[in-house]
Amino acid sequence: MSKLKSSSSPPPSSILLVPLLIFFLPLLLPTFSTSRKIPDENHVIRINLHHIDSGKNLTKLERVQHGMIRAESRLERLNAMVSQKPSQFSESEGLDSKSESNSSPIESPIHAGNGEYLMELAIGTPPESYPAVLDTGSDLIWTQCKPCSKCYKQPTPIFDPKKSSSYSKLSCGSNLCSALSSTSCTDDDGSCQYMYTYGDYSVTQGILGAETFTFGTSKVKNIGFGCGEDNEGGGFEQSSGLVGLGRGPLSLVSQLKEPIFSYCLTTMENAKASVLLIGSSPKVKNSKGAITIPLLTNPSQPSFYYLDLQGISVGGTELSIEKSTFDIGEDGSGGLIIDSGTTITYIEENAFDALKKEFVSQINLPVDNSGSTGLDVCFNLPSNSGRIEVPKLVFHFRGGDLELPPENYMIADSNLGVACLAMGSSSGMSIFGNIQQQNLMVIHDLQRETMTFVPTQCDHI
Repeated sequence: MSKLKSSSSPPPSSILLVPLLIFFLPLLLPTFSTSRKIPDENHVIRINLHHIDSGKNLTKLERVQHGMIRAESRLERLNAMVSQKPSQFSESEGLDSKSESNSSPIESPIHAGNGEYLMELAIGTPPESYPAVLDTGSDLIWTQCKPCSKCYKQPTPIFDPKKSSSYSKLSCGSNLCSALSSTSCTDDDGSCQYMYTYGDYSVTQGILGAETFTFGTSKVKNIGFGCGEDNEGGGFEQSSGLVGLGRGPLSLVSQLKEPIFSYCLTTMENAKASVLLIGSSPKVKNSKGAITIPLLTNPSQPSFYYLDLQGISVGGTELSIEKSTFDIGEDGSGGLIIDSGTTITYIEENAFDALKKEFVSQINLPVDNSGSTGLDVCFNLPSNSGRIEVPKLVFHFRGGDLELPPENYMIADSNLGVACLAMGSSSGMSIFGNIQQQNLMVIHDLQRETMTFVPTQCDHI
């Protein structure tokens, strides 16, 4: 099958193109789970993942374009969460004013841009199906619950806590309630009312509860989650809620007391599922090329996974960018996070301009300035050949260099006659997207505060 090939030297005019029509990720089914704390270091929770656009008849470029549309709201949300802009909704004020007044509920859309991958769980006793967005950029686990004053359309029935024998409300004195930045107590039973905002007026609010979650045939008891009674959003209908995998105490990995989780995303050309593993480090047959890099912490948003990016090379040429370009600012701005919920990589605009200039100088193809693809760097393909060569792309992290395979950063479409760089510029934080993470086992170690990248055939996991 045809492929793109990278080179560290000026490119000759022959190498094969990537295939164009593919399906992204198949439907998922979780396979197994354990008790609340995983007791055996060799026993992990395994959950298959499918992409939000799986099953749709889209080209690879079209899938990237759909992801970029969703990323617009996600970028706004992530930047607003860090910067706490004056226009951002005030969580505590919003909750108090809502509980003390009879005004209409705030309309707070939650967009599909909150994530790109869905994981299948079940909630309650008896268990009810719960397809949820996987989000490494937040902490709270939540689903829509009855009675629902504002709920968006979802693929499964709205969860009714009254029909579950394992549901209980958490009190305002509980540790998980204390971990939320915006809560209040009901006068009748002292239960914890929560509001969780995502920075761009997106919000879920309701009662913080505890429930049994099912992964395959095994159950995990007493997981704290948001039973959302006031949620609204168009474009989020493929899920029934969200599972946060951030670094805070409310996330699934924190509640399971598991410091290690990993995921491996298959390529767009592959019909097999991606996988999420919660538990001990996965055993990878060939760890050649693996790098382990330290995680940074941003006090303005400690749940995000920040990486120390020190430079980028194109075709063996290191870009001329300031060493402080990807530093976290004193006000919490800037920095680079790794995010499973953003499709392409976005980097600070000055660094992106240097990246674009170097790619243009090294690829012996005319630049496509039509803007038809929505991507910033595109080239016209030769009409008489299906072969091009692209320069090698390397991210220099503190702790190691990550060289990406060409299919992780170049998207070719022979119907449009273009090949495009799957990256864009950002005026706020930089984001290492999921296309760049394909066929990498991404291991998060929250105890050691490290992240490990292992080149892996993800369809063999």
